[in-house]
Amino acid sequence: MKKFLFILVMLTLCVQNATFAQSKKMTKAEREAAWRADRMKKRAAERAREESEDSLAFVQAIEAIRSGSWALEASNITFRNGVTRFVTESTNYISVNNGQGVVQTAFNNANVYSPNGLGGITLEGTVSGERMSRDKEGNVYYSYTIQGANISAIVYVTIAANSNEASARIDPNFSGNTMTMNGYIYPYSTAGVFQGTTSFY
Repeated sequence: MKKFLFILVMLTLCVQNATFAQSKKMTKAEREAAWRADRMKKRAAERAREESEDSLAFVQAIEAIRSGSWALEASNITFRNGVTRFVTESTNYISVNNGQGVVQTAFNNANVYSPNGLGGITLEGTVSGERMSRDKEGNVYYSYTIQGANISAIVYVTIAANSNEASARIDPNFSGNTMTMNGYIYPYSTAGVFQGTTSFY
């Protein structure tokens, strides 16, 4: 009888240990599942926030262009020969404000004379012939002519859908020296651009 009771107790302990181990294992799995779910939730919230901010920036960029007061701050410039240079946004830009356009480059080379004193050129002119369209993906295409004492060009701007990220190709009317500025569009009032000396030569 005692032997039977001993065996019964041992079996009960084994079952309890197995149940405890299984419970412990499931709890760990559940914790991992909860952690993953929480991580996915946070990532989704972050994506939603970024998308919301991008959409707001896009709306502000389009409204700025329509109001005729905006600037594209370039982080890099690609030249006709395919060479790309990374540049400072505040001094490399194109802008339109009150009917006047500016195209400026600045390569921060203090050892080379430059008309604008920033290692590049600053050209100003009157803006006309503005056109805007949008494709089915939501990308916006905007173009205008800028005409001044030292510049005659057509500027073609492409703005990515739901973003203020943009590229602008400056296409001179009397030469093939095109260049493309890549960066972000901001309302002129909030853009952090610095204008050098206007080039006259």
